[in-house]
Amino acid sequence: MIINSLELKDFRNYKELRIDFDAGVNILYGDNAQGKTNVLEAVYYTATTRSHKGSKDKDVINFDAQEAHIKTIINKDGLERRIDMHLRRAKSKGIAVDKVRLKKAVELLGILNIVLFSPEDLSIIKNAPSERRRFVDMELCQLDQIYLYDLNNYNKIVNQRNKLLKDAAYNPEYRDMIKIWDNQLLSYGKKIIERREKFIGQLNEIIEGIHAKLSGEKERLKIKYAPHVTVDEFEDKLKNSLDRDIKLKMTGTGPHRDDFIFYANDIDIRVFGSQGQQRTAALSLKLSEIELVKQITRDNPVLLLDDVLSELDSNRQTYLLNNIGGIQTIITCTGLDDFVNNRFEYDKVFKVSNGIITSEN
Repeated sequence: MIINSLELKDFRNYKELRIDFDAGVNILYGDNAQGKTNVLEAVYYTATTRSHKGSKDKDVINFDAQEAHIKTIINKDGLERRIDMHLRRAKSKGIAVDKVRLKKAVELLGILNIVLFSPEDLSIIKNAPSERRRFVDMELCQLDQIYLYDLNNYNKIVNQRNKLLKDAAYNPEYRDMIKIWDNQLLSYGKKIIERREKFIGQLNEIIEGIHAKLSGEKERLKIKYAPHVTVDEFEDKLKNSLDRDIKLKMTGTGPHRDDFIFYANDIDIRVFGSQGQQRTAALSLKLSEIELVKQITRDNPVLLLDDVLSELDSNRQTYLLNNIGGIQTIITCTGLDDFVNNRFEYDKVFKVSNGIITSEN
């Protein structure tokens, strides 16, 4: 899997842009706020239909335009494919693959698999559970269309149930309607719990060896899935929490409250680990994500490194860059320093300055 080219029109600070990538390592360098991350954001849109920054579609459209266009040419299994995306201020996005319009945006997921590593990911261990759920969900949605279907339906049902809970606080008749929705909530929720449990098991088979090497064989890392409720107890807990849910006007039981705990030598590093341990675990997690995508898809993902090298010490930099061979990689950084020039081979370099990108080799 490689990205051959990316074309942008009225996306962020790019009025018009075409960039042709090498199949190996591509470096985009320049000062801050010049548009480097915007290129990665466009690639992320192509793969996931959304911004990794959490921005809304209207926010990525150039101030002087009403819509933005992203055109991406990829090579997958030896075949060239074209992905077009129109982002509009007043309408939902339009997406076409090989000039055939998709009925739903989620149909795009899985066509282009990417792994993004940004400075924010270094805090995934110590951040709120929602950050770890987001990581798991985004990866599973790229890899498993059934999980994507179940998760979308589950989230819709939670939202509908929450609306009914607000009404039930003033009209008891809504309690019976809530019970009808509960059957679907249980059906989709149990599937999500089971798939997350399997996913964490798959990650654990990979991450222990990677982390052992990163820590100089000093630590063994293990991820524990901490479901808010198990499959077996879900129905009873949901039923018994109805009065509390009505009082709080929100659904308090289910996989939307799950967490994932990281243990290094049986110590919860979110609570007791150093910042160095947490960052090493985050790096191990991203490298394990790459390997898992390879195993499941039988193909390499495209790796996006968004100014993350400056956040890592030299040992972690070296380990990361020595373990991405054979994968198309797009790296953003502020400068071609001695580390890049002397210790790391790259294939193509682009200078980014005020929305203009020029190839330097």
